[in-house]
Amino acid sequence: MLDHVSITVSNIRASEPFYDAVMAALGVTKMSSGDTWISYGERCDADHPDLTYLLIRPGPMPEAAYGRHWCFKARLREQVDAFWHAGLSAGGSDDGAPGLRPEYHPHYYGAFLSDPDGNRIEAVCHRRVA
Repeated sequence: MLDHVSITVSNIRASEPFYDAVMAALGVTKMSSGDTWISYGERCDADHPDLTYLLIRPGPMPEAAYGRHWCFKARLREQVDAFWHAGLSAGGSDDGAPGLRPEYHPHYYGAFLSDPDGNRIEAVCHRRVA
């Protein structure tokens, strides 16, 4: 559904280690960074229309909005666990430990974090486990 997403953080240098850690745990490549951006994933083009791209830019501290979050797909449940642990180790805060969330569907395995600015992010694996 999404082609690309841009989010803001109040201190891009303070947030970079956090996003480097959680994106690496999910197997997402860091594309580039500078004083005013950090990018992960890959931009779509005519030959690769299914790619996804995340851009992080500096901006004001976000207003609290519990219902707003970004969810990243994980291929394996172990990646969800790694995402959560990496985020906690890199300055994030726990907003929901890894586990099944059967209220969504029986195999929904997710974890929630808040980044250093309070942006809520999630990783989810939808696969069945044999």
